[in-house]
Amino acid sequence: MEKEQHELYEYARKRLKQKKGLYFHFVLFILGSIFLFIANHFLIFGLTANWSVWVITFWLFLFILHFIKVYITDRFMNKNWEREQIDRLVAKQQQKVEQLQNQIEEESSKKPQ
Repeated sequence: MEKEQHELYEYARKRLKQKKGLYFHFVLFILGSIFLFIANHFLIFGLTANWSVWVITFWLFLFILHFIKVYITDRFMNKNWEREQIDRLVAKQQQKVEQLQNQIEEESSKKPQ
């Protein structure tokens, strides 16, 4: 029972750390986008007119990937999901081993001695 509580605590701590990192990434994205916009339009930094739009768009894409990882991928593919997949694969392997053993026993019983 205590082991399960510890696992639940560790999972909650890990999820909290992931969400905290995502929120920090969001704040950094907003502040960085404002800075890039100001640097591009008011300081005339660079040769092309709208380079900040491209940088912000790329950064937004990275933020969306981070969001998907935290709220979709890691939420559903956690330790319980891993255990279920391992158990399913082990059961399949055991079933195949039993089938092979049955085939070997059938073949050995059919052979005349």
